[in-house]
Amino acid sequence: MAEQTFRLPDLGEGLTEAEILHWLVAEGDTVGLNQPIVEVETAKAAVEIPSPYAGVVTSLHHAEGDTVDVGRPLITFEVGAGDVAAAADEPVIRGGDLVPNAPRVGGRAEEQPAEKIEVLVGSGPKSGKLSRRPRKPAAEPVLAPTVAEVHVLAKPPVRKLARHLGVDLRSIGGSGPGGTVTRDDVQAAANSGGSSGEGEQRIPIKGVRKAMASAMVASAFSAPHVTEWVTVDVTETMSLARRLRDYPEFAGVKVSPLLLVARALLLAVRHHPMINSSWDEDAQEIVVKGYVNLGIDAATPRGLIVPNITDASALSLPQLAVALDALIATARDGKTSPAAMQRGTITITNVGVFGVDSGTPILNPGESAILCFGAVRDQPWVHEGQLAIRKVTTLSLSFDHRVVDGQLGSEFLADIAGMLVDPWRMVDFS
Repeated sequence: MAEQTFRLPDLGEGLTEAEILHWLVAEGDTVGLNQPIVEVETAKAAVEIPSPYAGVVTSLHHAEGDTVDVGRPLITFEVGAGDVAAAADEPVIRGGDLVPNAPRVGGRAEEQPAEKIEVLVGSGPKSGKLSRRPRKPAAEPVLAPTVAEVHVLAKPPVRKLARHLGVDLRSIGGSGPGGTVTRDDVQAAANSGGSSGEGEQRIPIKGVRKAMASAMVASAFSAPHVTEWVTVDVTETMSLARRLRDYPEFAGVKVSPLLLVARALLLAVRHHPMINSSWDEDAQEIVVKGYVNLGIDAATPRGLIVPNITDASALSLPQLAVALDALIATARDGKTSPAAMQRGTITITNVGVFGVDSGTPILNPGESAILCFGAVRDQPWVHEGQLAIRKVTTLSLSFDHRVVDGQLGSEFLADIAGMLVDPWRMVDFS
């Protein structure tokens, strides 16, 4: 038998740390190769990490809620000699990423040096060894938490609620069967103010929320934002969305007005390609993208994320419906991968789902435009010379005025509005 310590790998984009959300195993558990062992949250997304070894868990080096640097010990296993060889020979694959195993020396896996960082292949630096700046002298090592400290009985929705409300599950008792923490326990702890003092609550800023805040501040103060609005009669668009639900091409997927707004934006990009650009400050160039990776703002309990549909302009309307449906469902479940949030070129934010009429959205870094889709309301409207009650919404477009001038921004927004007034002109099932 031998002990093998698995260190936190680089989960992509050169991220330097991750927060432990939920241990999926406990000390003493027998774990199989590729079995998920822990859910962590980086600045990009929450992901599950699979085990690179088959064996028995002997130590969990950190508790839920701890932030761990990449390359630091995460979990230790007791494995047999055959299991070590198998782990070294067979890479662990999950969700399109690959976790390399410890190198072998003389038929045995060699434990990695402290400063060597495991990397998920397909993300992070393309080649060569990773290195970091010299660390300050480490503090005294912290003893691994006990199973009782780490393994709190609570269902995933309860854990998600606790993270959203800033409640430490380890600090409250469970009233459910066997000491399970319930939603009522979490709500009661949040309402009591928890450990933050009576009448106030403190939520740590980290993970996705921290990354989103930093990106928005950087964008707001580096790109000159301009926002324009247009009010649109979308009665025909709402009617078309209802009719498309009966078409066999859309069986099993959700057909919403957002689908048609996305379709209108993609067609408008074809007419005005400069809108799908980015500003390269270092090269002093405008980079016009020949592809459209369409971002969709998604509010999650962990914060705002912007997954995108890769090469969305190449999709037919039914294909776009499937991709949009999958993107929203994955984001809602908290399973969006870091890769799905990279290389976006233009974004839609749908504030209408919250009953909001419009807004002045902030550009995502590296993009030059973002479209805001507001609530659709019954309003009096002059239609064909007569006053009538119509379905009306407000669209707003924020754009980088270094790349997009007022004429281009206005023409692009008017093009989208025109297609939503007469949506049949953008229907193409092929």
